[in-house]
Amino acid sequence: MRALLSGIASFVVNTQVVVPKKRLSICRDAKDNIILECCLASDADWLITGDKDLLEIDETILKNDCPKLKIVTPASFLKYK
Repeated sequence: MRALLSGIASFVVNTQVVVPKKRLSICRDAKDNIILECCLASDADWLITGDKDLLEIDETILKNDCPKLKIVTPASFLKYK
């Protein structure tokens, strides 16, 4: 349990609150677009998710609005690290 809390704490320490400035309409689930808007506002490199609607976004379409964002599963992300 301590290891889990320690892992969560390491992420929380580096968090920031963002306010999206640009509206996006990329995801087939419109409710997920706010996630992409926050990624854009924070200049995120990675979106780690299990959400199939986000994972199945066409990379060509994504690159138009979020050129450096990579959307991956947790397991895929661990392979990068």
